Amino acid sequence: MGVFSFLKKVYNLDTLDTRFTSSSSVPYKSVIDARGDPVAQREAAAKAQSRAQPSKWNTPEFYFYYLVFLVAVPYMFWIAYDVSRPSDPRYHKFERFLSDGWIPGRKIDISDAQYHLFRGTLPAMAALLTFHPILRRVWNAVRPINSRKPVAPARMEQRVSFDYVFAYVFLFALHGVSAFKIFGILYINYQIATKLPRPYVPAATWIFNICTLFANEIFEGYPLRRAAAIISPPQVTGAAIQGVDSTLMEWGKWLDSFGGVVARWEVLFNITVLRLISFNLDYYWSRDKSQAGIFEKKQLDPANLSEKDRISIPADVNDYSFRNYVAYAIYAPLYLTGPIMTFNDYISQAKYSPASIEKPRTIRYGVRFVLVLLAMELILHYDYVGAISKASPVWSDYTAAQLSLLSFFNLHLIWLKLLLPWRLSRLWALVDGIDPPENMTRCVSNNYSTQQFWRAWHRSYSRWLVRYLFVPLGGSSFRNWRAIARSIITYICVFTFVALWHDIQLRLLIWGWLIVLFMLPEFAATALFPKRKWESRPTEYRMLCCVGAVFNVLMMITANLVGFAVGLDGLESIIKSILHDWSGFVFLVTACSALFVGIQVMFEIRESEKRQGVTLRSPRSLAKADQVRVLHSVLQRMGGASDDALAHAAHRESLGHNNPGMAACPKARR
Repeated sequence: MGVFSFLKKVYNLDTLDTRFTSSSSVPYKSVIDARGDPVAQREAAAKAQSRAQPSKWNTPEFYFYYLVFLVAVPYMFWIAYDVSRPSDPRYHKFERFLSDGWIPGRKIDISDAQYHLFRGTLPAMAALLTFHPILRRVWNAVRPINSRKPVAPARMEQRVSFDYVFAYVFLFALHGVSAFKIFGILYINYQIATKLPRPYVPAATWIFNICTLFANEIFEGYPLRRAAAIISPPQVTGAAIQGVDSTLMEWGKWLDSFGGVVARWEVLFNITVLRLISFNLDYYWSRDKSQAGIFEKKQLDPANLSEKDRISIPADVNDYSFRNYVAYAIYAPLYLTGPIMTFNDYISQAKYSPASIEKPRTIRYGVRFVLVLLAMELILHYDYVGAISKASPVWSDYTAAQLSLLSFFNLHLIWLKLLLPWRLSRLWALVDGIDPPENMTRCVSNNYSTQQFWRAWHRSYSRWLVRYLFVPLGGSSFRNWRAIARSIITYICVFTFVALWHDIQLRLLIWGWLIVLFMLPEFAATALFPKRKWESRPTEYRMLCCVGAVFNVLMMITANLVGFAVGLDGLESIIKSILHDWSGFVFLVTACSALFVGIQVMFEIRESEKRQGVTLRSPRSLAKADQVRVLHSVLQRMGGASDDALAHAAHRESLGHNNPGMAACPKARR
């Protein structure tokens, strides 16, 4: 295999996550079995081609777009590089935030606290990624699967026992004495799920966990010295103005000194809160009588479940034990940053090894992580946008182009600094035999829809919100004005929780509300300009959508700058500086024209994906062509399936029926 063909595979969507190229309602084993069926592959390819528009890559229109790219993209990098050079008159203001780099003659901007921490702990994380799976193999050798038990429970017993023991070691090494605080929170949450009367569990779960988020922030992780001061206050002696720590306070201070590798455990605990809610609500839904005997009712094979079934079908009642709960909540590869898995999915993968984990794909995923890390390092060596922002710059000193590109690259660095720990954690989980969902569907630059952007950004969290918050609150509907108002309230509630979950700050609340506000124009435009009315004028419709998408992109940039970069005051200063004279307006028009070209390319990328049978519309989107291919292979292996049966199944699939194989033939269900 040549280098270029290997890199092409590295950047396939299938390498990133099999969920992007196969249906969430089709077991992945069936997808693997269908690979060797050339007839089904040809039919699937033909069906995918029929759904998408003809390719525009080799048209005069796109030749013009290529020319714009050749000019605009290097110019964008040059602007950010030019203001980062030592020859820039403002260089002395931000030089103190730079560190020595590994590229000769260049400093590196690691002023961002999150990336600085990630970069510093990367060797330790790499060591854990190596030795954790080795320790599991040693554990498996010492404690082999009990052959007298059924295979699935025995495998889960072996895996979860190791995760449970390692959770204690990992947590005490990571947080020291604060691990007792975490286990205390876990114990209370478990008691809420298992001891309260069933009708009170959802409300109590949400109240407890939201209060935990606030309490962790307000009391800064409950330092023992401060707690001791409540019981035994400082002692005032003689003429001393300030009191002297009591003996109990000194003991508390001494215990606080054993804070582990990461003393501020409360900063990382937000992710764990999501897992606590997941366990409680999964257990709550499992006690619904309609869930009894679900495998027999649906005639499903527990060893060959689709991802959708792994999430929605409850685990056995006995699987909701405290040991399994702790093993899931503190599962080491995903504890620090996620991605987020549901408890049901974790237990299912503990019982049955997921077919989607294949060694060549995992290796390619690791190579892709290394390439992303290299890209981040190169940008930080040449574009010092983070340091410039931290130096309290006078934004009016910069031109409109410089301000816009500094803001644009700042958002890309935020995306990269989040992407890297998520990818590393997922790589660790894949090596360990667990397949969590990929968090980032697309590059931050490859988004034009506000709705789809927030479904693709932190994708596992988006899926979690849909399952545990958005759907229980009623979801969204736009059939009448009352439903629209209720849907808007639902969105406000969801994004308010998202903002508070990230951090309890006013700018993040404003960010969450801005997201909802900026979604409204897209909802309105979709209703006012339905695609079906423009079927005879596809080019005009594409141009109209692109104009709207330009405004979408500008609004998304605005919201993210407020939430994660410069705040509301910083955004106001940047906008005033850009629009203070006519040159700023000229640049804004030029930038919007460049965005227009970029969005046209985004449109065509999605059409190319459709031609490959891939549709990434939402966290629950399906690759329909794969379903037809899988069904074709299954029916052929059964024998006796006529072309009419295949055509009927394909027709049902085109109408959007779930699990078409089960609908077409009862044998396929078995």
